[in-house]
Amino acid sequence: MDFAYDARTEELREKLLAFMDEHVYPAERTAEEQRALLASPWDSPPVVEELKAEAKRQGLWNLFLPDAEYGAGLTNLQYAPLAEITGRSPQLAPTALNCAAPDTGNMELLAQFGDEAQKKQWLEPLLAGEIRSAFAMTEPEVASSDATNIETRIRRDGDEYVVTGRKWYISGAMNPDCKIFIVMGKTDPDGADPRRQQSMILVPRDTPGVEVRRAMQVYGYEDHSHGGHAEVVFDDVRVPASHLIGEEGGGFAIAQARLGPGRIHHCMRLIGMAERAVELMCRRAVSRTAFGKTLAQQGVVQNWIADARVQIEQLRLLVLKTAWLMDTVGNRGAHTEIQAIKIATPRAVVDIIDKAVQAHGAGGVSQDFPLAELWAAARTLKLADGPDEVHQRSLARRELKKYL
Repeated sequence: MDFAYDARTEELREKLLAFMDEHVYPAERTAEEQRALLASPWDSPPVVEELKAEAKRQGLWNLFLPDAEYGAGLTNLQYAPLAEITGRSPQLAPTALNCAAPDTGNMELLAQFGDEAQKKQWLEPLLAGEIRSAFAMTEPEVASSDATNIETRIRRDGDEYVVTGRKWYISGAMNPDCKIFIVMGKTDPDGADPRRQQSMILVPRDTPGVEVRRAMQVYGYEDHSHGGHAEVVFDDVRVPASHLIGEEGGGFAIAQARLGPGRIHHCMRLIGMAERAVELMCRRAVSRTAFGKTLAQQGVVQNWIADARVQIEQLRLLVLKTAWLMDTVGNRGAHTEIQAIKIATPRAVVDIIDKAVQAHGAGGVSQDFPLAELWAAARTLKLADGPDEVHQRSLARRELKKYL
């Protein structure tokens, strides 16, 4: 395993670092000021479109897609250090590069499983950054950590499917540019194989019966720049049968294929979030004095900084190994490592950001620094794409199988 950056990665890293310094970081405060003046808090601030135009101009666009027909053609190993950089400003940078969830996973899903008509109608405008999308899987009435519990019905009726169900924490759904939902539900709820009961279907937002009922908060944040998280009701929503993605009963497998890359992308960005937190902690430590010494001279703060550096370096190596395995032996061959980083990375990054908050005192929980919002985002990723305990259960079973 050689994790040295190749020439293309190094070139893109230099361009992206400059883009962050020159455009993204200065835009963070601008975006907040513009958002306060918008008619709807869910509208995108004008500076976001400016960032997207500049990213396109510089060739920093769709970096996440390994398929060269649709994206930059980068491997996971090449994309990892770039995603890490965008994680330093998670509310702006991924969107600016058209590399933000849930659109990334939805574009990968459409590229891999969509037919030509579906790609033309939905994938192409997503790739161009003209629209946004949402992935409707999680439900409030069941334990969605077990996807076989999903109760939403997708019922065939002649040349149409009828979708009925209630979803929540549907990321991006509050954004007015969100034009399409990819909905997971059951086409065969009584089927013998619980993993062949589900299907995926495309539901345009403006279809009669689709109701975006309310925004869901995350630790009090509504995540405006991301497009929010919504409760969505599908009340006898009728769509053409051609909107089914893949085949009936293929929804569970499609979901697994979608979530694998999503998990590593989250972990890549989390490392960038941790680096931003350490930078802020160090700047705070050398600039503040308590009990006759700077915080940087206090042993406990030194321990926080040292431990954070060790954790980040460990996590980065594990994420790079996972990316390398995904490139060389595929997602199935990297299953153990994908689960390992999904468990380890949010857990460690939450702790790192928490220490940075502590070093900032009251400022750490305020809106004057990004730390509180970073903490909320990192803590949420202990749940998103499968809670820690589900991955621990699966990982333990795989380890135990060697001894049975």
